[in-house]
Amino acid sequence: MGRDIRTKAVDSFFKAVLTLRDQEECYCFFEDVCTVNELMSISQRYEVACMLKEGRTYNEIAELTGASTATISRVNRALMYGKDGYRLVFDRLKEEETPQS
Repeated sequence: MGRDIRTKAVDSFFKAVLTLRDQEECYCFFEDVCTVNELMSISQRYEVACMLKEGRTYNEIAELTGASTATISRVNRALMYGKDGYRLVFDRLKEEETPQS
């Protein structure tokens, strides 16, 4: 298995992320923390996950996002066998879209 990511440094980073209040604060923080390429790679993986959830094919996703089939496969593996982080976010975003009665 891979390395354990649960470290004090990662805990501290996640606590910092959880203090961000809106999209603009996210832009400011992540532009300081990540290189442009890192941020684009992370956002591409999320975009791939969204498209896989919609049932799009690997070829279609590769064409639309520029992601390699290896990246698409890695994201698909995370969706199928990962920690359900993508699903958690998808569910919460769907809840936000659902009008409150």
